[in-house]
Amino acid sequence: MLFSAAVLLSLLPLVLSAPSGHLLDKRAPLLHARSGKVIPGQYIVKFKDETSQTVLSAAVGKVKTTHVYKGAFKGFAGSLDSKSLEEVRNLPEVEYVEEDAVVTITDGEVASKTGSSPRAIVTQLNPPWNLARISSHTLGSNVYKYDSTAGLGTCAYVLGTGIQINHPQFAGGAVWGANFVDATTTDGNGHGTAIAGIIRSTIYGVAKQTKLVAVKVLNNSGSGTTSGIIQALNFVQTDWPTRGCANGVVAALTFGGGFSAALNSAATNLVNSGIFVTTGVGSSNSQVGGSPASAPAVCSIGASNSADQVASFNDYGPLLDLYAPGVTILTTWINGGTNTLSGTTLAMAHVAGIGALLLGLPSSLNGATLCDYIKSIATSGVLTGVPPNTNNLLAYNGWDL
Repeated sequence: MLFSAAVLLSLLPLVLSAPSGHLLDKRAPLLHARSGKVIPGQYIVKFKDETSQTVLSAAVGKVKTTHVYKGAFKGFAGSLDSKSLEEVRNLPEVEYVEEDAVVTITDGEVASKTGSSPRAIVTQLNPPWNLARISSHTLGSNVYKYDSTAGLGTCAYVLGTGIQINHPQFAGGAVWGANFVDATTTDGNGHGTAIAGIIRSTIYGVAKQTKLVAVKVLNNSGSGTTSGIIQALNFVQTDWPTRGCANGVVAALTFGGGFSAALNSAATNLVNSGIFVTTGVGSSNSQVGGSPASAPAVCSIGASNSADQVASFNDYGPLLDLYAPGVTILTTWINGGTNTLSGTTLAMAHVAGIGALLLGLPSSLNGATLCDYIKSIATSGVLTGVPPNTNNLLAYNGWDL
């Protein structure tokens, strides 16, 4: 359609009077949380990587913060009114601002209460089915085989509801790290203790000599915030040199929510620093898209059962790296007990344990390369019910490699 000269002239004043921001908005982007559980007035502010500490401190001093990020992920989280939000977005050092949101335990788990020489192999007789499965390429094994180093000299940080560190099954191998969600220095939920038991416990654990470090980011109801989790990820990066983790570090992330660029960035920074980061893919039976599972650098795990069938609740797609046992898993529970659980974070805990086993061996593996290596040694093609465009790989602990 051609406009007459009169029509074009009549539109000119509107164009000239339009705010310049409509033509070229130089403000830092405002990213909206996709989980549907936004915390009103709370924001995560990501500064550019090259920002100096002086500039960051000056900006932080002008607002009410709940978290200040001084690690690889630079920035802060806090309360911002509309005026403060605009001022922050106009700072040239700010990369983006993201709405803070609620995150929860990844799964709606279904629960029913109830110093060796290198390359020596230990055999655990009649173990839980899931341990036997990850040390055999075929179904039907009734033993769990693992390298006797068993993750010695490694640390496994469990970011979740906390850990009952005095549980008898941990045999003194669990310590409290930090709390970023409340003032209760214990696991009042049980989920974190369950994950820890799969990673390292006398009977139910994959890597029986790794050191467990409890990092509480979810309260006793299983809920936390994106901003608190980012603070915890930075904590892991700065804390591990104090824990005697010379052989390697694993971070097991037991939560999930909607997509978060900030959370994915913080998790990726942790991987790039040499830490193996793993999480469950989620249990909404949809394409993997939430955080942190959607961060390509994070090792994202789905659940399978004792018949090598993938669980119907798994999320799926190319961002799922591999599967591990995650249905009807017997593990530790609070009050010194046990529990049977199902979910993708239960599957993830097996891979976290395998990561600790492998890092405990003399090798050149590190957090940035470990997920690809675990995929390369996995049992391939044995699972049924795997959706299209999803890896048919079952975790294997590599005891015979």
